[in-house]
Amino acid sequence: MASRLTKYLTENGYINTSVQKGCYFSEFRIGLSTNDYTTIWINLEVRIASGCTISPTLFVMAMEVILKVAEGSAGPASQGGGCSMPPLKAFKDVTTIICSKEDETRRMLTRLESWCRMEFKPKTSRSLSIRRGKVDEATTFTVAEQQIPTVSQEPVRWYDSSMKVTRRGDETIELASESLLAINKCGLQDKFKTWCLQFMLIPKLLWRLLVYDICFTTVEAIEAKINKYTRKWLKVHPGLSDVAMYCRKAKLKLTMKSILEEINAANPDYSLCWRNQMIPWSKPSSHP
Repeated sequence: MASRLTKYLTENGYINTSVQKGCYFSEFRIGLSTNDYTTIWINLEVRIASGCTISPTLFVMAMEVILKVAEGSAGPASQGGGCSMPPLKAFKDVTTIICSKEDETRRMLTRLESWCRMEFKPKTSRSLSIRRGKVDEATTFTVAEQQIPTVSQEPVRWYDSSMKVTRRGDETIELASESLLAINKCGLQDKFKTWCLQFMLIPKLLWRLLVYDICFTTVEAIEAKINKYTRKWLKVHPGLSDVAMYCRKAKLKLTMKSILEEINAANPDYSLCWRNQMIPWSKPSSHP
C-alpha cells in the first residue's frame, strides 16, 4: 500500500521527483581516523570516486542503498520450522536472491534492473528453482531481456579434489617448465633471458609458493629446473654447483636470487625450524 501510494503521489506531481531523490540521498557523511587525529564528518557529493581507499567504502554504501530498496518487494524466505532468512544477500557487487515465491523473485529482479540502472550479466549468473524438494527446470528467470541460465544448464565451479592444495604444487611445476621453455625460445639474448627469469618469472612463482602450502620438495624441483636454464644462458659449465651460483662471499658474485632462499626468507615458520636443529647459535638462550 505504501509503495502504491508513493508511486501515485510521485507520478501525479504531488511530490517532486528531484526533491524525493534529494531527500533520499542526502546526509551521507564520512569521517577518517588515524593514529594522531580524527577528521570531522565530511558531506559526500554526487560524483564518481576512484583511485583512492575511500572508493570501496562508497561503493559498498551505494550497494546497500540499492539492496535495501529492493528488499521491500519480497518478504523473508521461509526455511521451514519457523526459520526464515532475508531475501537478499550480497558481498560487494555479487548479489544472491532467495525467495519463497516465483513472482517475488521476478518482481525483485525487475525492481533491481529498473531502479539501480546497472549493467547486469545474465551469462555469469545462475538460477535454481526448487519445488517440493525437486529441481524445477521449467522455471526460468530473465534480466536485461536475457535468460539467466540454470545451474543444470551451466554448472558453476564447485570445490572437489581438484581444488586441493596438493595439486597446486604440480601446477606450479608445470607453470615453471612452460615459462622457462617460452623464455628459452624467445629471440632475446641470453643475458636478457636471465633478466626475464629473475624479475618476471621468479616473482610470479613466488606468489604461488607463498600463498599455497607447497612442500619444499616441490620448491627444490622448481629450483633445479631454473638452475639448468640459468647455467645454459650464462654459458657456464653444467657441473657448476648451486652454491657457486648464489654464493655471496665468493670473489665473483652473481646478482641473482635463488627461489629456495626467497621462500626460506619469506616463510615465517623458517626461523622456528632452525630452533629444532642441533646448531649452537640457533638454539634459544637458556638465560632467564
